[in-house]
Amino acid sequence: MFKKSKNKAKAVRIDTLIGQNTQIRGDLNFSGGLRIDGKVVGNITTSDNTSGVLTLGEQGSIEGEIRVPNLIINGRINGNVFVSDHVELASKAKVNGNVYYRLLEMMVGSEVNGQLIKMTAENNDILNLENEVIEESDTFKLEQKANLD
Repeated sequence: MFKKSKNKAKAVRIDTLIGQNTQIRGDLNFSGGLRIDGKVVGNITTSDNTSGVLTLGEQGSIEGEIRVPNLIINGRINGNVFVSDHVELASKAKVNGNVYYRLLEMMVGSEVNGQLIKMTAENNDILNLENEVIEESDTFKLEQKANLD
C-alpha cells in the first residue's frame, strides 16, 4: 500500500565550487562535479568523459566553449555548448550560442539564442570531448595593410 518511490532524483556531487563573488579568466579542466556561481571567462572541459557534471547556478555566467558529458544550466552562457550525455536547462537558463546534445531537458522560462542540435550516430564526432589544443604561435593573425594608392 505504501511503497517507496523508485524514481528518486539523483544527487549531483560537487567536488569544486566557484563562489558567487569569484571571477576566473582562463580555461578550466575538471573531474567529478563543478558548480559555478561566479563568472568564468574561458573554455571549460572535463577529464571525466562519462560522469563529469557541470552545474551553472542562477548567479553564474560563462563566456567560452563548454565540452562536458552532463550539464545543468540555471545561469548565463555566451558560447557554444557540447554535451555528450544530458543537458538540463532550468527556468532561468540563458544560452547565447549553439547547444549540441544527446538528451535535452528544457524548463519553461529557459532561453536559447542559437541552434539546438541533436547528435546522432552520423554526426557524433562533434561531441568528442577530446579536442586538439592549438598553440598561440600556430594561429593566424590578420594585419592591416596601408593603401598604396
